[in-house]
Amino acid sequence: IATSGPSSTYPQRAYRNPTDALVRFLDSKHGAHWAIWEFRAEGTGYPDSEVYNRIRHYPWPDHHPPPFAVIPNIMASMRNWLKDPVAKYEGRVVVVHCKAGKGRSGTVACSYLISEDGWTIDDALKRFTERRMRQGFGAGISIPSQLRWVGYVDRWAKHGKLYVERQVEVLELHVWGLRDGVKVAVEGFVDEGRTIKMFHVFTTKERIVMDNTAQDQGTLARLAGMKGDMKAARQQRTPQINGASQQRHNDIGPPPDGDQAGTESGGSAVVFRPSTRVVLPSNDINIDFERRNKAAYGWTMVTSVAHVWFNAFFEGRGPENGGSASADGVFEIDWEAMDGIRGSSRKGTRSLDRLAVVWRALDGEIEGVKQIIREPQQGEPVPETRPADWKGSNGGYEGLGRDLGLREQSPSSADASKASSIKSAKSEKTATNDDDDPVAGVRVHGPDGEDHIPHGNGPLATNSEPHVAGPSGSNFTTSARSHGTGHPVLAGLVETVTGTKHISTSELPGGRPEEDMEDSEDHLLGKLKRSKTVSPSS
Repeated sequence: IATSGPSSTYPQRAYRNPTDALVRFLDSKHGAHWAIWEFRAEGTGYPDSEVYNRIRHYPWPDHHPPPFAVIPNIMASMRNWLKDPVAKYEGRVVVVHCKAGKGRSGTVACSYLISEDGWTIDDALKRFTERRMRQGFGAGISIPSQLRWVGYVDRWAKHGKLYVERQVEVLELHVWGLRDGVKVAVEGFVDEGRTIKMFHVFTTKERIVMDNTAQDQGTLARLAGMKGDMKAARQQRTPQINGASQQRHNDIGPPPDGDQAGTESGGSAVVFRPSTRVVLPSNDINIDFERRNKAAYGWTMVTSVAHVWFNAFFEGRGPENGGSASADGVFEIDWEAMDGIRGSSRKGTRSLDRLAVVWRALDGEIEGVKQIIREPQQGEPVPETRPADWKGSNGGYEGLGRDLGLREQSPSSADASKASSIKSAKSEKTATNDDDDPVAGVRVHGPDGEDHIPHGNGPLATNSEPHVAGPSGSNFTTSARSHGTGHPVLAGLVETVTGTKHISTSELPGGRPEEDMEDSEDHLLGKLKRSKTVSPSS
């Protein structure tokens, strides 16, 4: 059962699933045979006691894939609950939730179907989308890095469920078509995956801009300086997932014609080489890009945001080699295949054309630490991650809510270059998706699985509308609700829960009929004139 994150505090419980309502629903349908798995680094929104302490915590930040090291424990804990010898007689169910019950929850749900029940990637993704999303609102899991992780889980399951955690050093970044004013950072998980830490921000002194001759001769590839054979490393990349927009190149060479070195129109080819070693504590690596323009008084104008996660163990073909992943390698990706703003496809203006990350693992006894992680067997105790503060936090990532627009300049970006003008940054546009509401399109179900269909100005329409008596004689729908601010079902829910009715603007003092209003400005209260028939005292 997938649900949006319930809440026990106001104002969240006014527009999200109230925790007590969710518990009543689960109790009525499943008795004592349900348990919750939650993935919210920003906090659950309710204490464990309100769900009978029948909850497992594996939190990580919103809009990102999980640290892969927690996947074996999540899968094992779910399997132990669902496939215990007595479970089939009890009819046990697993309840998963994050914030919207979509990206993080979908990643785990599909991973379970693939690793424990033998589903294919495509079938698992299709099933989750069909059950979680309304038709025409896109895929249940839409973030490219989360889709990449589902592919990793498939390979992990097919090759003995063995995972080896290693420290990984980022040696260089090769970027083709880099535009002006782009801040580039290397990030990774800390604190058991609850927090994303920025390990390095590249400065202007760490850039090497290549000329046309260097690009044409493939000098970028030779600058890597890595110990292994780069050609072999390139052949060990993750295969593409069907349905996911992940494009890989077969060789590290010059960029496509027309996108070689230059200025704003096509960008430059640049090698970023850190002046100090950049070592991450795990295989999970995030490369973050933010394009900024100069602004005065300590402010900067952000015109582009994008990032990409990859795991060096899987990019080094660890599962296929019995856990012995390559000691070094190259991860490649195009701009179009990167993650956008807050889990959407929006990135703003184009920052670059193509990225290659050169990495090596520190798996020696002196330099690095290797940790062999296997899925616990049935009946074995399964470690759990320490939960975040249920009352709320920053979600484990300072950039979680960032968007395009004016922002206060951070000290970490003071030495990174900025574009010379806002006009230049707006000269190139990429495809955008204005609807980045994390719960847009999520299906809403009633207690018997019926769909709730929102419509115009009335309450939620359903195939069958069970209601129960509420406080003071009011009625409310017994279904679990899944939506956020601005979600199309909100108006209907307010009417259903509180008993308020739609009032036409023509009924207000000095109001005009809705059909006579030509645009949105006419709907503003400021456009309503005082009626002469209304006394001042009223």
